[in-house]
Amino acid sequence: MSDTDLGTLYVVATPIGNLEDLSPRAARVLGSVDLVAAEDTRHTSRLLRHLGLSPAMLSLHEHNEAARVEQLDERLRRGESIALVSDAGTPLISDPGFVLVRELRMRGRRIVPVPGPCALVAALSAAGLPTDRFLFLGFLPAKGGGRRQRLEALGQHTETLVFYESPHRIRDTLADIATVFGERRLVLARELTKSFETFLDGSASALLAWMEADPDQSRGEFVIMVAGAEARESTDIASLEADAIVKALLAEGVGVKQAAAVASRLLGGAKKEWYSRVQALKEAR
Repeated sequence: MSDTDLGTLYVVATPIGNLEDLSPRAARVLGSVDLVAAEDTRHTSRLLRHLGLSPAMLSLHEHNEAARVEQLDERLRRGESIALVSDAGTPLISDPGFVLVRELRMRGRRIVPVPGPCALVAALSAAGLPTDRFLFLGFLPAKGGGRRQRLEALGQHTETLVFYESPHRIRDTLADIATVFGERRLVLARELTKSFETFLDGSASALLAWMEADPDQSRGEFVIMVAGAEARESTDIASLEADAIVKALLAEGVGVKQAAAVASRLLGGAKKEWYSRVQALKEAR
């Protein structure tokens, strides 16, 4: 069988709330494939019924994904097409699918993304926080100790931090963010694209107080976005180490030209730039 006879795995993004967000292309793909591999077949069947579709379905979730690889690959080798969907949003983004896509790609199978809704992107687009650089970390650890440890490790990151969180942990998570990050700005997106979509903006402690006053604000699914740490003016440690190496070379009697060549080879950068730097360090001795 030639590669052109093999089937295609479509990675299909589905609505995170509002069914109108399903793209015409996604609807067409779901209506044309031989099989839909879904995180929860009961959940996805509601979407398919809304579209008037009834394709064959197979469950694919975190507990059975690895075991499904051979079965799905066999169907692709028979020339069948498969749509991979999660309960909501884009598969693989804190949802199942990574193992399957990785294994199939290693085997040279055709994998086609059908882009669409993603809670992470939707939240960032309306939060008013910097998006030129952000760090997405999915769900934080469920236990308080592990959660605080993870947050503390992120304390000096200057990019916007993005997490997903569930309603039964949102208050504990906000309390830990307040403890670790203090009054740093936070935007909380709740129930995106749904009837009660809400964006709360303030410090973690302020948002926690808001939830205490209005318990409805702690319901639903959340995207937490935390402003990055302020960039601190500090001495470049790598630059200090490089200067120490150059000074050691000069102290051993190595000439400027030779020292520049050694520094360029060991530390990277153009010899011409290193020559000027070494010369300056020699004159400052």
